[in-house]
Amino acid sequence: MAKRTSKKVNEEKVIGFLKRLTDAFGPSSFEGDVRKVFRDEIKGYADKVWTAGLGSIIASKKGTSNSPKIMIAGHMDEVGFIVRGINSKGYIKFSPVGGWWGHVVLGQKVLIRTRSGKEIVGLVGAKAPHVLTADERKKVMDVDKMFIDVGSHDDYNAPKELGIKPGDPIMPISDFHKMGDGKMLMAKAWDNRIGVATAIEVVRELKAIAHPNTVFGVGTVEEEVGLRGAGTSAYEIAPDIGFAVDVTIAADTPGSDDSDFAEHCGKGPSISIMDGSLLPNTVLRDFVVETAEKENIPYQFGALTKGGTDGGRIAMTRSGVPTLTLSIATRYIHSHNGILHIDDYLNLVKLLVAVIKKLDSRMLKKIRSM
Repeated sequence: MAKRTSKKVNEEKVIGFLKRLTDAFGPSSFEGDVRKVFRDEIKGYADKVWTAGLGSIIASKKGTSNSPKIMIAGHMDEVGFIVRGINSKGYIKFSPVGGWWGHVVLGQKVLIRTRSGKEIVGLVGAKAPHVLTADERKKVMDVDKMFIDVGSHDDYNAPKELGIKPGDPIMPISDFHKMGDGKMLMAKAWDNRIGVATAIEVVRELKAIAHPNTVFGVGTVEEEVGLRGAGTSAYEIAPDIGFAVDVTIAADTPGSDDSDFAEHCGKGPSISIMDGSLLPNTVLRDFVVETAEKENIPYQFGALTKGGTDGGRIAMTRSGVPTLTLSIATRYIHSHNGILHIDDYLNLVKLLVAVIKKLDSRMLKKIRSM
């Protein structure tokens, strides 16, 4: 495995960029604010930027050739919730949008956005522990038994007065923080704003670099509810090569059985050997590994037996697309707060740029003839 190298970057500028992305409101199907950040950040770097039918945003950057067409996708949506109903006392029943575990939902602050754009703070509550039965205390609280309190009382039905209605989206409230030595960053929605950041930054880096292909940086929608935007975007682009950029589970916390060999924060981007949606093209995988080693970019290998990424849907588009998933090890995904290492992001951008500089029509032919 390659040794780590340092690159002079303006980390404060990078952190500001990442904060704008992670702060943005963007549960699945409500990615408009993230799409606006994408468009603002890529302005002046891409040849063309447009929104596909389902809502994914695509930015194209032509090099010295129209092909190969390379798609780099990060999904804009985050796991969130949606207002399902409101009871007569003014408490809100809600449904998860994406995968949530009851332990990380209860007692957390959330933000509800109404049709008018008003944002309302709420707290996830449930039956008080003092009145739970012995059996109930042993179980994880079912999300369906929880509710959101937005400040109703006997003389005031808050949802009615504030304009909250069924169908309004809900996202976690979480502040962005630098931690420890400043390399570890805590925020909501790393899954998968770090992938969106990568797609944007690769296109920005390519402005001053010759590359023998055309690159499409994509912010996809609705990944958390079925990889939907990846499929529609890939159908529109018809890429020759696909890269899905996402987070993966960091195995460097207590209780991680695979900690001896699975991904750790700060040890480089993860190159996936498999996940629940994709077995990657092995020639493409090995080409990326060889590039990392030649460029002295640190990397790790990753494998997930459950869960998938946009890569699975990109790979199955039209007649099939050679695809690889690249990830950033992240702690506590699918919760209100996640933690990752900034160097893993910087090295992933560096790796993708190095790969794109070499990925010409001859390399594509080799990859497709595996």
